[in-house]
Formats: sequence, C-alpha cells, structure tokens
Amino acid sequence: MRDVLDPDSDRGRVYRSLVGHPRESVGRLADRAGLSETVVRAVLKELAAEDIVMTTGAGGAEESWEALPPTQVVEALLQRDAARWTALRQTGTELEQLYRFARRDAGHYGALEVVEDAARVLAVSGQLQRSARHQLRAIDMPPYSGTVDHYLGQEALQRERMADGVVYRTIYHGSVCDDPIAGPNMARMIAAGEQARALDDPPMKLAIVDSELAVVTLAADAHPGVVSLLVRPSSLFRALSNVFESLWRLAVPVTTTGTGTQLDARDRQILTLMASGATDDAIARRLGLGRRTVVRRVAVLLAGLGATTRFQAGVQAARRGWL
Repeated sequence: MRDVLDPDSDRGRVYRSLVGHPRESVGRLADRAGLSETVVRAVLKELAAEDIVMTTGAGGAEESWEALPPTQVVEALLQRDAARWTALRQTGTELEQLYRFARRDAGHYGALEVVEDAARVLAVSGQLQRSARHQLRAIDMPPYSGTVDHYLGQEALQRERMADGVVYRTIYHGSVCDDPIAGPNMARMIAAGEQARALDDPPMKLAIVDSELAVVTLAADAHPGVVSLLVRPSSLFRALSNVFESLWRLAVPVTTTGTGTQLDARDRQILTLMASGATDDAIARRLGLGRRTVVRRVAVLLAGLGATTRFQAGVQAARRGWL
C-alpha cells in the first residue's frame, strides 16, 4: 500500500493523476500516467480493493474514477503500521510467558509435561499427526534428531492425514529450505497440499494439534539430544497458539512452482534491483531496458516465486540462492 505515495511507481502515478484530476476516465489516466490502459485498469482494481480510489461512473465507456483523500490514505497506512507493531509487542509478551513457564518445574504446572526420553520425543510427532481432526500447525526448524527413514515415514503419514481432510500449516526455517536431507522435505509436502511459509529466524520448534495439544521441542540442557514440552489447554497453550498466528502473518508464503533454478544474467540483475527497492522505471534506466520489458519480466518473476510483493520476491530469491 505504501507505494501509492511513490510518484515513480505505477500505483503512485495513477493515484497522483487522480488526486489532481478528479473523475477521470481510464483512457485519460493512461495518457497522464504514461501507462497502458491495461496496466491502469489493473492498478485501479488493486487501489479500489484497498479503499484508495473509487469508481464514480456508470461503467463501460462512461466509467470514471476518483481518488480518496490523501490524508485518509496516509492515516490508513499509519494504522496498519501501528497494528503491526502491536502484533510484534504481543508476540514478545507471549514468548516471555513461554520462557518463564518452560523454566518452571513441571510438577508445579499441571498443563505442562516434559518428555526427555529420545525414543518418545520422536514418537510424539507421529502421535500428534494421528490425533489431529481438523488442523495441525507447526514451526519446523532444527534441532533434528531423527533418521532419514523417520522423516520419510512422517511424510507418508502427513499425506494420509491430509487426504483425510486435516489442514497442515507450516512455518519453515531457512535451513530447512537449504538442507532438505536434514529433516522434512518442504518441497514434497507443499506439492502434496501443505500450506507453507518461511521465516528467517523462528523462535522455537512448535507443533499444535487442533485446540488440544501443543509441543515445543528444545535442545536439552543437561544431555545431548532434545526434550519436548507437552502443553495442554491452558493460558500457556493459548499463548503458543497466538505466537504461531502472529508469526504466520509475518512469514513469507512459499511455493515450489516457478521459473526453475537457472536465471539469466538480466533476470538476476532485475531481481537484485527489485530486492533493493528499485521501481520499474529505475530498473529500466539502470539496465538500459524498455519499461514494458521490465514490467513484463517483473510480473513473470513474481509469479514464478509465488510472491505478491517485491520484498517477498527478494526473500524467496535469496533463499533459493538466486541472489
């Protein structure tokens, strides 16, 4: 939404034109903004969905558009930023609760059970999947203590449960993307129907089954290996659920479809400039390309990376080793 205030962006050009020329037609907007009517219509549709512009005509050839007041647009931006900071503070508070609960003796908190036996820790993941009726949410990150065969078995079980209608939502750590042998194979699970997002540095390894059980897996302090904290419905359980949802909103959607692993030099340069925040016009000037060529290649790269914003495209490209 913020780029609507950038006079060098397509959205900024269209909005600025409407601010200065109310009730303008698509054709005249295209002339003023120096864009094609197809691009202008697409931009207007996006801006209308975000309550930045509105149509004032009858549609068709008589259709005209009007900008919402800039102060209203800026206020909406500020409110979104405020909501984001509020969510981050809430996440920090909930993690602090987890930190304190995890360091209390389990005997004094009935909703918490500590599992230290290595074999049972591995068995817990299978038990979680089998008990799920509606949804399993997970943050997947090291440490990994199972064998390749163990994770292949977990993948097979996950496919069965998804076929039964259980929804899987997983936030992956970047290392899982880089080293699929170490743990669950993200690409295969996404292809099977898993909803996946990625976050550079998740705070914990977590699995939550419906509204019944949460499991936090940590590196053991007193011995090699890991321990699991089983958390049943409680204020701590609600805190963990809220942490997951906050991180899910911040994480970047992941896709396994796209342009492949090979990029030519031009697309690599375009991606690098996109990730740095350059506009289409700036990229065109920098690389000596036509603006339409840049717009077309940016659209292809965004679609191939499964990204909806340039920031997401930069994260995805960096994770795949394209930058």
